Amino acid sequence: MSGICGLWDLAGAALPPDPLAPVLARMRRRGPDGTQTWQDGPVALGHASLVTTPEAALERLPLSHPGSGCTITTDARIDNREALLTALGAGQDIGDGDLILRAYLRWGEDCVDHLLGDFAFAIWDPRRQVLFCARDHMGVRQLIYTHQPGQLFAFATDARALVTLEAVPKRLNEARVLDFLDGDLESIDDEITPFEGILRLPAAHCLTVGAGGLRLRRYWRLEPGERLDLPSDAAYAEAFTEVFTEAVRCRLRSPETPGSMLSGGMDSGAVAAVAAPLLSAEGRGPLPTFSGTGPDPARVETRLAELASGLPGLAPTFVRHDTLDALLPALRARLDDLDDPFDGHMTIIAAIYRTAAQAGVKVLLDGLSGDTSFSAGNALEAAIREARTRDILRFARHEALETGRRRTFWKVLARAGWGILVPAGIRQRRHARLVRRADLRRVARCPAAPALIRKYDLAHRWARYRAHNFPQGPTPEADRALRMTAPYVTVARERYDRIAAAEGIEPRDPFCDIRLLAFVLSLPDSQLLRDGYRKYILRSAMAGRLPDSIRWNRIRDHHGLDFTRALFAASPDLQPGVFDCQKTMQRFARPGLIPTPGRAGRMSDLDLWREMVFLRSYLKAVS
Repeated sequence: MSGICGLWDLAGAALPPDPLAPVLARMRRRGPDGTQTWQDGPVALGHASLVTTPEAALERLPLSHPGSGCTITTDARIDNREALLTALGAGQDIGDGDLILRAYLRWGEDCVDHLLGDFAFAIWDPRRQVLFCARDHMGVRQLIYTHQPGQLFAFATDARALVTLEAVPKRLNEARVLDFLDGDLESIDDEITPFEGILRLPAAHCLTVGAGGLRLRRYWRLEPGERLDLPSDAAYAEAFTEVFTEAVRCRLRSPETPGSMLSGGMDSGAVAAVAAPLLSAEGRGPLPTFSGTGPDPARVETRLAELASGLPGLAPTFVRHDTLDALLPALRARLDDLDDPFDGHMTIIAAIYRTAAQAGVKVLLDGLSGDTSFSAGNALEAAIREARTRDILRFARHEALETGRRRTFWKVLARAGWGILVPAGIRQRRHARLVRRADLRRVARCPAAPALIRKYDLAHRWARYRAHNFPQGPTPEADRALRMTAPYVTVARERYDRIAAAEGIEPRDPFCDIRLLAFVLSLPDSQLLRDGYRKYILRSAMAGRLPDSIRWNRIRDHHGLDFTRALFAASPDLQPGVFDCQKTMQRFARPGLIPTPGRAGRMSDLDLWREMVFLRSYLKAVS
C-alpha cells in the first residue's frame, strides 16, 4: 500500500524543481521505504514506497519505458502475474508496476481488462500527451484527483496530501460536514471528499486527461452469469473452498510473514483458517493474528476470538480495551491528525494496526467485506413481486429462525400479502409518504445547524443516498450483484486503508477478490441463506476448520464502541468543558444540543460530544 502522486501543468509550463515534495512528505508514513520522483517539463510523478511484495523490493518507481517514454507510478498488487508474464513475454523478475506498464503498451487503455488484484496507477503517455489513471474493481486502493481545465491536473493517494500543493485550493466541503453529523451519509456518492474540487476516482473506473479535457469511464461491473448447479452441499463447499483458497493465497504474497485480523466471526476466522496452513506449507508460519477483545469472557466477541485463536498455526495477540495504556498516546495523537472525520470512530482498528506494526507486520489480512460478498440481495422482494408462495414461506421461515422471534414469520407473511394483494399505485404512494415522514424525523434529529441542513437540503441528500446505495436490479441476480459491490463497501475499505497507512501497513481482503464475487453470484440462494443462517456455504466450507460455535453463531457483538469509550475515558483533555469545540459548535451544530460538563453522563450527550471532538480535531488538522 504505497502512496502515489502526480502533477501536470496543462498550460505546458515547466514545473519548478521537486514540485511534489510537500505531497510526498505528507505520504511518508504511507511509504516509509523511500520516496522517488520523475519529472519532465510540465509533468511530474511521485512514489512513496511500502515494500509488500518480493518484486517491489527490486522495482524503482516511477518507472519509464525507454522506447515509448511512457512512465508509470502505481500502488498495486497484481494477482494474475503468471498469465500476464506469459501473454507479454516478460521475465519473472519484474515488478507489478513494470507489468502494468507493459500491459498498457500492449493493450492501451484496455489494459485494465487484463488486470486482477488491488491497484491504483497513473501512466503518462508522451506520445498521446495524456495521463491515464485507473483504480481497481472494488476500490481497495485509492486515487484522489483535482482537475482545473486548461490549467492543472493533480492526483495523490490521500486527499490531505493533495491539498498540500500550492496550486490546489484547500476549501472545506461543508456538505461533507453535514453528511458526517447526520452519521449515515458517508457513501452518498462515489466521488465526494471533505474538500471542494477534490474527487475520488470511483472503484472500477479509469480516467484519461489531456488537451481535450477529462474523460471518466467504468471498465467493470459485476454481472450475473450462468447459475452454478451442483449435486450437493458438499460439492458446493468444495468448489467454494477452491476459489476462496486462491483468493487468500494471492494475498499472502509478501517478503515477510503477513498477519491477519481475527475477530471471532466467520469472515476473519475463515481467512485465518485458510491462510495458516498455506503459510505453513511454504515454511513461513505461524500466522500472526490480532484481535480486539475485552475483560469479560461472557462477551461473545471476546469468547469467540479467544476460541478462534486456538486454531493450529496461529500466533495470537489480543488487544484489550481495558488495558490500552501503552497504546493510548498513539491513539490520542491520531485524533489530532485525522485524514477524514469519519475515521474518528475507528479506535479498535487503529489499535490493532498499531499493535501489528509494533510486531513488524507490514501486510494484514481481514474479512471486512464478508457480509456484503454473500449478500442474498432482495430475494424476498422478488418472490413477493412474482407471487411465489413457496419461496415466500421459505424466506419467512429463514428470517424467523435468524432473529429467533416467531412473530417475524407472520410479519413477513403480512408484508407479502400487502405486496401481492394491494395495487402497486397504493403501495407506492404509501411508501413515498413513509419515506417523507422518516426524512423529516431524521432532519429533526440531526445535530447539524439548521442553516447547514437547509443549505444542503438534508432530505434531498438522503434521497440521493438511498438511490445510490440501494438500487433495485431488474432480476434477483442483478440485485445481488449491486448489493455485493455497493458504495458503502468501498468507503469502508477506504477507511481501513487510511488507518492502516498511518502505521505503514497494507490491508488485504480476500472477500474483495472478483473471482470469489463472481462465484458467489452464481450460487443459488439456498447456499446463501438457509435455516436462518446467512453465508451458509461459507459455514459449510469451514467444517473441520473452524469450531462449530463460531460456524453456527448468529449473535452479533463488536467491541468497537468499547475502545472509543476507553480512549475518551482515559483522555482528560477530551472532556466537555476542557476540549475546545466552541467555534465548531457555533458554526455547525444545532443550538442547545451540545453537552455541558454537568450533563456529560447522558449517553446521548456523550455520543454527540464524541462527534464534535472528531469534527473539531479534523477541522483543526486541515486548517
